Amino acid sequence: MADLFDTPAAGPDEAPGTPGEGDGAPRPLADRLRPQALDEVIGQETLLGPDGPLGAMLASGALSSLVLWGPPGVGKTTIARLLARETALEFVQISAIFTGVAELRKVFDAARDRRRAGQGTLLFVDEIHRFNRAQQDSFLPHMEDGTILLVGATTENPSFELNAALLSRAQVMVLERLSLADLERLAQRAEAALDRALPLDGTAREALLEMADGDGRAALNLIEQVMGWPVEGRLDVRQLSERLARRAAQYDRSGDAHFNLISALHKSVRGSDPDAALYWFARMLEGGEDPRYLARRITRMAVEDIGLADPQAQAVCLQGWDTYERLGSPEGELALAQALVYLALAPKSNAAYTAYKAARKAAKATGSLAPPKHILNAPTRLMKEQGYGAGYAYDHDAEDAFSGQDYFPEDMARERFYDPVERGFERDLRKRLDWFARRRAERRGG
Repeated sequence: MADLFDTPAAGPDEAPGTPGEGDGAPRPLADRLRPQALDEVIGQETLLGPDGPLGAMLASGALSSLVLWGPPGVGKTTIARLLARETALEFVQISAIFTGVAELRKVFDAARDRRRAGQGTLLFVDEIHRFNRAQQDSFLPHMEDGTILLVGATTENPSFELNAALLSRAQVMVLERLSLADLERLAQRAEAALDRALPLDGTAREALLEMADGDGRAALNLIEQVMGWPVEGRLDVRQLSERLARRAAQYDRSGDAHFNLISALHKSVRGSDPDAALYWFARMLEGGEDPRYLARRITRMAVEDIGLADPQAQAVCLQGWDTYERLGSPEGELALAQALVYLALAPKSNAAYTAYKAARKAAKATGSLAPPKHILNAPTRLMKEQGYGAGYAYDHDAEDAFSGQDYFPEDMARERFYDPVERGFERDLRKRLDWFARRRAERRGG
């Protein structure tokens, strides 16, 4: 995906941002404002500063292959171009969306020819995560022998989308979305280039930059659109909203944004913050998330993080889910929101979840140990002769309906998996558990 200040490929001696000059073609504002040096790139000072990883690489003259990971419009393509310029490498750009095996072979052959002639190649691969495993592997020998210095750009988590072999030969650099302060600097740069101020009052100006949602190219496109309006004076927020549609939030239901936001939602509930939980819930709905997916995940939160501290929590979630199925959107989403608030404010316990995982672990470790014979049924004479059912104590015959017998395998020590917390309904469960433990010890001692 093209990002901030993206233009067609330029050679090492061609200044980035010059394509289109002299041919009479109009140039978008984002193209005209493309940085000409790394210190002009806005918003990535942590990466590019003297103490940053890329700044240190350039200072040492030891630039390695890179993967630039970040959202759209934060300067991935621009940084790659400027790195080629700083290191006097030929800049070659391809997109994983449009490049097949035959095109890749041509790119590698051309880079090999340049190398023979004493010219290195910085190969910039946009949307590198869209290459399949075999295509990603095809880069490896050319990276290893120095034919290319690879700079890949991706909006997806490289840990999930890129081969381990490729990642082991490249350093991942994380680019951050632009802050409002960064976007304001970009707006000021645009005003200086256009020699006029944005026709917006302070609140409308901030609203415009918020519409860009951290994307510098989107911000410049919005600014260019507003600058083209024939208006007198300054517009307020209402007037701006009437003229300009709000940009859709960045959200990919199968990508990083999906997993990041559901993680934020789950942890907000676990952290007993209903307001943050509602915010992330709304963010996912606004991004087009399927409410049924959210209903399933909300119910999972009740089981995993609240458990028996509030047995009603799971029922509230299932009722909310059922209400959504009956009402549909948007009315049914309110029932899910109510369930979410209930979970956030409910007492928390993962004791049952922890106990279940511990029991699964013990079950795998103990293999095929048989139950003790006294708790086995004996429907045949042979089984009775083998001792099945012998010595079983029927709990209802005991005075307190508790026999205290051992139900673990004979060759396995008794385990304590479930350890309820002193919160919510589990306080009562802990009292019951402790009572049974005392009675069990008394009966065994007797």
